[in-house]
Amino acid sequence: METVVSGIRPTGNLHLGNYYGAVKSFLQMQNDYNCLFFIADWHSMTTRPKPEDIVRSSNTILAEYLACGIDPHKATIYVQSDVPEVLELYLYFNMNAYLGELERTTTFKEKARKQPDNVNAGLLTYPTLMAADILIHRAAKVPVGKDQEQNMEMARRYARRFNTMYGVEFFKEPESFSLSAKAVKIPGLDGSGKMGKSDGNCIYLIDDPATIRKKVMKAVTDAGPTEPDSEKPEVIQNLFTLMEVVSPRDTYEYFDAKWRDCSIRYGDMKKQLAEDIVAATEPIREKINAYLADTDNLARIARMGAEKARESASKTLDEVRHIIGFKPRF
Repeated sequence: METVVSGIRPTGNLHLGNYYGAVKSFLQMQNDYNCLFFIADWHSMTTRPKPEDIVRSSNTILAEYLACGIDPHKATIYVQSDVPEVLELYLYFNMNAYLGELERTTTFKEKARKQPDNVNAGLLTYPTLMAADILIHRAAKVPVGKDQEQNMEMARRYARRFNTMYGVEFFKEPESFSLSAKAVKIPGLDGSGKMGKSDGNCIYLIDDPATIRKKVMKAVTDAGPTEPDSEKPEVIQNLFTLMEVVSPRDTYEYFDAKWRDCSIRYGDMKKQLAEDIVAATEPIREKINAYLADTDNLARIARMGAEKARESASKTLDEVRHIIGFKPRF
């Protein structure tokens, strides 16, 4: 069974776009592949998180992914900092990474522009840490978005460079596993094409019913159709796209007919949409809160994941040390 590795940034809560996009894909992957999902708390340090936020953020993300359906008995889910073997491989890759290629990375240039007072070495070497996260498990596939494709190419480059330098065929070159073909694109409530944390247009899985209703009722609309069977503008199509995902088919068809005959009342549509979102997210929200309330269970699941991940990582690292010429660790 092929190995799939994917990192999860512990920044903010999961929203509908995350759930119907990447997470739903992960739920299928865990049945078809040897999956390792890690919470990238080391990566988050490039933004200087407060000490008290590191564990809390990791616990929140862990609880949310478990509540969504990630099964720790099917997939390995762990916290990155619980697997120290990654850092040793990160060191070896850094020793053979070049300043020019790191500085040309699009993600580094963008981050440096956004946080000019905190252009740290972690930002610069993000691709080598990402490569270590992937190659420590000798992954065959990595689910990524288009924004990470350049970093994936660098991971392949470091695998090739290691193999060439030491005359081995040890590391496979991991393939990008695109989610875009299967993932559902969830629009934002502000009329934009995509729901995203930075745009403030999200409905989070942890949002309570009152918050969901308030957000949906504020969703952007227009003055309404003036001609029968007219094309829906983007801001209205966004509401219908959300309804298509969370509502019964007959509900969607009812409001679609109202649009086509110009009798639609957006207030009624928003109220119905809000109730359908509440109903769709309630089981997940209840599970999130249950996981967060049982920190001992979360810790147990994290330890179980770390043990499985370290077993995989240790095998790789022991072979890497032997290839390089270092003595065994133990």
